[in-house]
Amino acid sequence: MLTLRIACLCALLLCTASMTSWAADDLVDLKVGDAAPTFEALDDTGKPWKSSDHVGKKTLVVYFYPADMTGGCTKQACGFRDDLSQLTEAGVEVVGVSGDSVRNHQLFKKAEKLSFPLLADTEGAVATAFGVPHVKGEKSITREIEGKEEILVRTVTAQRWTFVIGKDGKILAKNTMVNAAADSQAILKLIADKK
Repeated sequence: MLTLRIACLCALLLCTASMTSWAADDLVDLKVGDAAPTFEALDDTGKPWKSSDHVGKKTLVVYFYPADMTGGCTKQACGFRDDLSQLTEAGVEVVGVSGDSVRNHQLFKKAEKLSFPLLADTEGAVATAFGVPHVKGEKSITREIEGKEEILVRTVTAQRWTFVIGKDGKILAKNTMVNAAADSQAILKLIADKK
């Protein structure tokens, strides 16, 4: 009986190991110079936002962040908000992506007076297309917004990564070690250095 249990345990471990390596082999690993993936998600107005409508017109910053209304994510979003006029002047468009719902994005934009689109990647499809590590599973936080207690529920939590897509549709920059508060300034420096 003990031998059978050990054999079953070994088979389970081998199966798990092969599944893990299979999943690792299938991860997208975008590099600078690669074509950016085409993607679509609902924006904070509840309408479809398609990359094909934006790529090629301006330099596009696609930044992934874990959650609306949390410390680092708020600093990052407010940095982009505060630097948006300089970014726009430099020919840059910004879009934020997280696993939060459209409603969460609406509350976040209202609370922080954000003036760029936030995409609801509630299934993790956009994160997957860019190879951004993420975990599925419902999480919630409670925040007071304009004097009212709100519960914000998200179904996907992505790591904080930032991509810059050039007008040619290729990855111009990829940052997997983002300093949330300084992300917008890093983009401005990158754009200035590329000129």
